[in-house]
Amino acid sequence: MTERAAPQQSSEPQQPGLICPICQGPLSLVDKGVVCPAGHRFDRARQGYLNLLAVQHKNSRDPGDNQAMVEARRRFLDGGHYAPLAHRLAQLAAAYAPARWLDIGCGEGYYTEQIAQMLPDARGYALDISREAVKRACKRAPQVEWLVASMARLPLADASCQLLASVFSPLDWQEAKRVLASNGGLLRMGPTRAHLMELRRKLYDEVRDYDDQKHLELIPDGMRLDHSETLSFSLKVETEQARADLLAMTPHGWRASAERRAAVIAQPLEVTVAIRYDWIVRT
Repeated sequence: MTERAAPQQSSEPQQPGLICPICQGPLSLVDKGVVCPAGHRFDRARQGYLNLLAVQHKNSRDPGDNQAMVEARRRFLDGGHYAPLAHRLAQLAAAYAPARWLDIGCGEGYYTEQIAQMLPDARGYALDISREAVKRACKRAPQVEWLVASMARLPLADASCQLLASVFSPLDWQEAKRVLASNGGLLRMGPTRAHLMELRRKLYDEVRDYDDQKHLELIPDGMRLDHSETLSFSLKVETEQARADLLAMTPHGWRASAERRAAVIAQPLEVTVAIRYDWIVRT
């Protein structure tokens, strides 16, 4: 919740790196939340996260993934199906040794937790526009500063992070560039054209191909691709619940017909997991 108070100079300690999403002033710690010099105040929820999503920046009452989608992803990921993906992401993040890092579009926090474990001495932030997702994510890594916020208005100061993580998430490239320190980088994790191909063939008569390098065309001036690698493995999705959860956490859960989805859930499924990791540095 956002409140407007009379402008004031706070004597409270500043919250390192965080800025007001309304006026971009530095945020300082106050009882049960943070406040900027202009008096914009944001509450800390009882679960521990800060709600930095101003009402005027919402496109709906509860933007982002709903409770059912968040729970499906939590069950599937906690089942270990994508554990190799998270492990490699955390390894790469640790190799770059950032002092401060941010997970953009953190969801329910599965990948964020892995990064935090590999970077115990770094200052970590994680945000998502979904309050339902962040509410659950708080339980995973209390040392991380969890935020409900928009990736179009990152509530972090210019050049404040050495590493940004973006996992299966859309991205505002200009905002990413703004918060990256010089020689810092964006660690992007996304699907290749082979990812879940067997599932897509079961769901659609015609499987659309896509260019898994298309995002490289969006890299703004002042940033460049420094490293890229792919991790692939075969995954057996053995239970009906896991197959239902896999559908629910992908766009295929609502794009495909109900009949095709039911057929996928009912039968054993083996799919190819194929993910690309890109390290894109600010020069």
